[in-house]
Amino acid sequence: MTVETPENPEMPETSDDSVDTAAETGTTPTADHSHDDHGHGDEPSYLTYGMEKGLLSFIKSWLITVDHKRIGIMYLISVLFFFAVAGFTAIAFRIELLTAAPDFMSADTYNKAFTLHGGIMVFLVIIPLTPAALGNFLLPLMLGAKDVAFPKLNLASLYVYWLGAALLVYAVLGGGFDTGWTFYTPYSTTAQGPITWALLGAFTLGFSSIFTGLNFIVTIHKMRAPGMGFFRMPLMLWALYATALTQLLATPVLAITLLLVAMERIMGIGIFNPDLGGDPVLMQHFFWFYSHPAVYIMILPAFGIISELVSVHSRKRIFGYGAIALSSVSIALVGFLVWGHHMFVSGQSELSGVVFSFLTFFVAIPTAIKIFSWVGTMWGGSIRFNTPMLYTLSFLFLFLIGGLTGLFLATMSTDVHLHDTYFVVSHFHYVMASGAVISFLGGLHHWWPKMFGTMYNETAGRVGAVIIFLGFNLTFFPQFVAGSRGMPRRYHEYVKEFEGLQAMSSYGSFILAAGLVWVLCYLLYALFKGPKATDNPWGAVTLEWETATPPIEHNFHHTPVCVRGPYDFPEIDESLSDGKH
Repeated sequence: MTVETPENPEMPETSDDSVDTAAETGTTPTADHSHDDHGHGDEPSYLTYGMEKGLLSFIKSWLITVDHKRIGIMYLISVLFFFAVAGFTAIAFRIELLTAAPDFMSADTYNKAFTLHGGIMVFLVIIPLTPAALGNFLLPLMLGAKDVAFPKLNLASLYVYWLGAALLVYAVLGGGFDTGWTFYTPYSTTAQGPITWALLGAFTLGFSSIFTGLNFIVTIHKMRAPGMGFFRMPLMLWALYATALTQLLATPVLAITLLLVAMERIMGIGIFNPDLGGDPVLMQHFFWFYSHPAVYIMILPAFGIISELVSVHSRKRIFGYGAIALSSVSIALVGFLVWGHHMFVSGQSELSGVVFSFLTFFVAIPTAIKIFSWVGTMWGGSIRFNTPMLYTLSFLFLFLIGGLTGLFLATMSTDVHLHDTYFVVSHFHYVMASGAVISFLGGLHHWWPKMFGTMYNETAGRVGAVIIFLGFNLTFFPQFVAGSRGMPRRYHEYVKEFEGLQAMSSYGSFILAAGLVWVLCYLLYALFKGPKATDNPWGAVTLEWETATPPIEHNFHHTPVCVRGPYDFPEIDESLSDGKH
């Protein structure tokens, strides 16, 4: 995909109207790898530079770094830590739900447990999981840049993330809060406890998201490699671009909403509290105006990962590149118009309900375009059933279930019955947990060799993918059945007839947790004792695979030049020249 130009070591700007040479000439340009940026001699990787100055200096070099790769790794460690905390709380209340009667949790403790799980997973894990961790690491590499546009702002976003996390931890240590992760009023404005600290924590985390989104937008616009127009970018970058737009436009709405709730608690102003002349439903409008676009902040990066994995591990040029790219942007835009489907039973007018229902069905169209394009890519491809591809297939299966069950919730007549039941819980996890987490695991395994320079055990990876897939379905599919039969969510004591389904769900969560622990174990083993990875073990042609493994501090010695598309595999060109499909 690239050649190197040592005459121009600085990264030139690339205008948005870059001309695609292949489109003009009607031919597919070939890649010249005679000057690949792999040989760096003894130059240390981003993981180890600074180590020669001693341990304390080495740690300090990480904490004050502006290297996007190190910032991405620190985000990754932070997010995975909070993922473990959220997982422990989930296992705790799944044990409680094994039986219909209360066991070791009181009602208040149970409420605090699921609030903690939801708050951590949404604000500290799923939203920053792919954009801040994998995105920070990959975006400049895939663009052919030496770093993001604003390196210091990138580091600031990490410290703001840590500050927001610290405020949430303080709220938990101060007795916890039981409002649910949505902070619905009037309960959140009148209940006792450290709720204000939790609100300020979520408020602060929003700035981290805004900083990252702003950085990504400017970097994509101004720092693409020469020859890389928008329609030569990998689809992962299109997904991160659409995500960044959503972060930048939607997150301020959440920030001002949470700030108003905190002000109402502190100053007693009447915005949402009906006793003070406020309107609690207004808070729901504000909150979901952000939080439904936030769903796409969580899922759009997953779409980008799957686009990369499907093409590379099917050894086939992506089907419908332009449709996938533009559907990412259309999802981000239409996502701002569908928040009202969360409020079908809140008393809004029938006309509003009809409009939001229609728009919710409409947003499924660009998502379906992606699904069909991925299936079209695999059709006729040379599929390799390795660990990244198994996670890709898991994603397609699980996300399809999540998407199709969303149709029932988008229909007003059925949503009245299913609202606030376990059906909603299961749908949410099939979309968010399967979408964000399963795709992240696939992406982590795909880019692991480049990130850490080692290979994991492929058999162990496949076993882990199967365990997680089975555990996930056993955990959440019974909840569809329980919800369709009318079992409400957020109850720690329930009627006996649902005990069998809840037990299945709990046992599934234990299998899911075992699968995640298994993945952690073999990846840690690979990190320290795994065999050294080659520069490009998957035979991909995007720019990140043209760097050393692991990459050096400044990514490239020279400015890479894009001379072909991100999915133009050499063997495909050879087969086409031979008249084969």
